[in-house]
Amino acid sequence: MADYVFKTPTVREGPAGKHRLFYFYKLDRGISIAKSGGVYSQVRYVLDDVQDDYQEFYRGGYNHIVNDATRTALIAGGVGVTSANFTAI
Repeated sequence: MADYVFKTPTVREGPAGKHRLFYFYKLDRGISIAKSGGVYSQVRYVLDDVQDDYQEFYRGGYNHIVNDATRTALIAGGVGVTSANFTAI
């Protein structure tokens, strides 16, 4: 079985600040992926104490090591994860 580095999906948000020059600058924000009740979903702005309530939780903006079975399940989960989100180790 192969292992993969999983990078969660991102969304580009802006403006990045209040000054008028920041209106031209946008930041990539990671979207967390959570599994609850056997179903994957995208989660934004999660509290730390709530993360333990999920069966699986992949915090947005971070790299996670997953195996081939988890990779297949995440892609099939229908939450915007594609094979482009994975890099083979």
